[in-house]
Amino acid sequence: MKPLLTMSIEETRAATGLGRTKLYQLINNGELKARKIGKRTVILKDDLEAFLKNLPSYNSQNAGV
Repeated sequence: MKPLLTMSIEETRAATGLGRTKLYQLINNGELKARKIGKRTVILKDDLEAFLKNLPSYNSQNAGV
């Protein structure tokens, strides 16, 4: 069986721990690419990986700021 190329919003939520509202904010702001298949919103796994790789690194010195 081939691995899935797309993820639904619910699958993306489960994979990232982000909420539905936050995911749609990221999509609407152009930070996370999404596609429409009919009425379904899907995210390509490659686009999700690219989004995550482009997030800034965690800097523990700025954690409490």
